[in-house]
Amino acid sequence: MQPGEAFTELGQLVIGSQPLTQVLSRVAELAKACVPGAEEVSVTLLEGDSGARSAAFTGDLAVHLDERQYESGFGPCLDAAETGQTVRIDDTAHESVYPDFAAVAARRGVRSTVSVGMPVPQRILGGLNVYRFDGQVMDSDSVHLLEVFAGYAAVAVANHSLHASSVALSAHLQTAMQSRAVIEQAKGVVMAELHCTAEEAFQHMALRSQRTHRKLRDIAQDVVDQL
Repeated sequence: MQPGEAFTELGQLVIGSQPLTQVLSRVAELAKACVPGAEEVSVTLLEGDSGARSAAFTGDLAVHLDERQYESGFGPCLDAAETGQTVRIDDTAHESVYPDFAAVAARRGVRSTVSVGMPVPQRILGGLNVYRFDGQVMDSDSVHLLEVFAGYAAVAVANHSLHASSVALSAHLQTAMQSRAVIEQAKGVVMAELHCTAEEAFQHMALRSQRTHRKLRDIAQDVVDQL
């Protein structure tokens, strides 16, 4: 299937009345079919105090690797979902920011991963994750295509949220927005202090999160509180 055909189908799904799990499952299936190198795909959703869950996945390995991150509270899919950034591990055998997760993935034959935050204006609700088994690194065109799929997933989640409890939805979105605002502010502080790029600032905080076994948003809050 060509990407254009996939997007036409997704456009019809996300504005219709299909159940959210069905739409997200189709997003994952089409991403696997259309994005070069996407051998296993999953969709992570953040659900406030309930934590994270894989709402859709194309295989058991994808959900297993997702759940390892949920259990530990650390990993690229969680950081992508929370910050809205694209987080890559180009070589699981030589990974310094997420070494524990990379070691688990490498033992299962995964050579590289890409996690893309799902963009909803001023909100971060989840992410789209890709696991790859060959030694090739996903190129920029493929990553961009994956980000487009993540956008469709975000629309589906946003549409579904309109029918959710207004109280629960409001609390969830407020938490998500606050977390992202703090992380973005902390990135700015780190960029100024270390004279580095936004991506390097993010990696600096993510590495600190891994080493101290604390949430990325808590590390960001520490950075902001030190101002």
